[in-house]
Amino acid sequence: MVELTLGDLVGNRTISPEMAATLAVAAEERRSLLFVAVPRMAGKTTTMRATLEYVPPQTSIHLLSRAKGPQLGIPPSPDGGYLLASEIADTGFDDYLWGEEVRTMFAALRDANFSLVTALHAGSLEEAFRVITRDNDVSDELAARIDLMVYIRSVGYWMQPERRAVAEIFEILGVAGGRPRARLLHRWIESEDRFEVVDAPLRVGTVAGSYEKHLTTFQAGRLDR
Repeated sequence: MVELTLGDLVGNRTISPEMAATLAVAAEERRSLLFVAVPRMAGKTTTMRATLEYVPPQTSIHLLSRAKGPQLGIPPSPDGGYLLASEIADTGFDDYLWGEEVRTMFAALRDANFSLVTALHAGSLEEAFRVITRDNDVSDELAARIDLMVYIRSVGYWMQPERRAVAEIFEILGVAGGRPRARLLHRWIESEDRFEVVDAPLRVGTVAGSYEKHLTTFQAGRLDR
């Protein structure tokens, strides 16, 4: 199976050039990322993998699994890499984590020398954080280590959707009582099938010129459809 890039996702209008630039910058800065959708096959894993292509060279990516023991494959010494959990979900798959496993994963973020990338099924920002904080009992402090949440919409029959689009990208500024305080950066206006930049991030994008460089690249390569 051919892996799609962020450029490909811009070309097929799953994301806008501005969204792609934000995700590329977030990966360069090793920000913690959460990809969310309701149905299966909405594109969470595809968008996640495309984003991870922009992590700094030599960045370790540790695929977590309960098959690797109680520590899930988290290295004993933080190495500045990503902890990758395929999904936060209560299933029988070894790389889908739940309960104590999710708390172990988030606990590894305490010293800020790991970043996290994962996905879950939810229909909104608030529901996604309820899954993390209420259903899996992760503290507000650790849930707030997530920097960006990417919400993906799939329109039509889930196995053969008519349209996939990143509907919202939020910057997470804090969590209190399980409720996220967030800033909406980008959105897809479904009724008009167009993307809109809503606001500039406050935390993501600290390297001057990086966003503009990526935006220029994605705009130049965009396929008009």
